[in-house]
Amino acid sequence: QVQFVESGGGLVQPGESLRLSCAASGRFYSMFTVAWYRQAPGKQRELVAAIGIIGSPDYVDSVKGRFAISRDNAKNTVYLQMNSLKPEDTAVYYCNTQPPRDTFWGQGTQVTVSS
Repeated sequence: QVQFVESGGGLVQPGESLRLSCAASGRFYSMFTVAWYRQAPGKQRELVAAIGIIGSPDYVDSVKGRFAISRDNAKNTVYLQMNSLKPEDTAVYYCNTQPPRDTFWGQGTQVTVSS
């Protein structure tokens, strides 16, 4: 079993940056591909970025060149550096394995991009 706790969200203006953190508990964390997901109001949850056990990040087209996912297995933590934020990035951001497991969803962290 793995549990994820997301943090680092907030209210920022367009063009600004945020760094999200996802702390994982559970002895099997380092065995999983981990991903960031987001859910905007009225929309389905979508995969934003994923990173494998030894790296190899992948991104949805809408965030390529702006977001960077990384992981520190020694700290059981996954990060999402978000630069050049846009209003359409507004959502609750979650981390989970990829593919996601229903029992691993955390509370998420709210990111709001607004002027």
